[in-house]
Amino acid sequence: MPELFDKHGGFRRLPAFTLATLIHLETLSYCRRFLTWDPREASARFWDPQGRQYDQMTQAARSGRQNIIEGSERSATSKDTEMRLTDVARASLGELRGDYEIVILAKGSLPWSVHSPEAQAVSAVTLDTAPFSDDLIHESAKHVLAQRSKYRRWLDSDDGLVVANAMLIIITRAMAMLKRLIEAQGEAFEQGGGFSERLTTVRLEARETQRDAGPECPLCGWPMRRRRSAKGEFWGCGAYPECKGIRPFEKA
Repeated sequence: MPELFDKHGGFRRLPAFTLATLIHLETLSYCRRFLTWDPREASARFWDPQGRQYDQMTQAARSGRQNIIEGSERSATSKDTEMRLTDVARASLGELRGDYEIVILAKGSLPWSVHSPEAQAVSAVTLDTAPFSDDLIHESAKHVLAQRSKYRRWLDSDDGLVVANAMLIIITRAMAMLKRLIEAQGEAFEQGGGFSERLTTVRLEARETQRDAGPECPLCGWPMRRRRSAKGEFWGCGAYPECKGIRPFEKA
């Protein structure tokens, strides 16, 4: 009989979640440092007089992270929901990427070319494997900060354009990870089905077992099951082929 519930959770070990957490934290930091409502600072910072840019960017960053969590937790009973929420996470990061692009363009600059030394240096950063054991919340937070330190020279820059360009590359990388994750989730669903399919299988197998339950095997005492042969129905040991005990089947 198949396992009814999928394993769920485990999102803290996903590289995409590590980057989504970093993106959320750094977007909060970026907005505090480089967005302003004060027109006197508009030449040096991105002018956000109503605070709407701040809200949009921080909410998109939050959605990117939180939907990974929710999708992972819902995977036990709904693969479809898991894939949908993972896709929402990816779409939210895409929205955030668009915001960083506008911030760069609004400053009269262009995003770094993927062939530039700066972009290639950010792209070349490698992430460590999550070394978690049992203290997941503490260890995952520590892991995120350790990965963040690898981007420190860009993210700690006093130049908002440098930070925004680095964030563009990090977000694009996270989105690619989420795309591969959605594809893997789809393959897992195709091969093993989801909760509804397994629930149907379990019900059918339980019903079949009840319908076919028979007397104890005369050889080993194991419950027998109704079987068919060319000569008709008979009771066969449920432990077959280890035990080959049989009984005649008598219709009521």
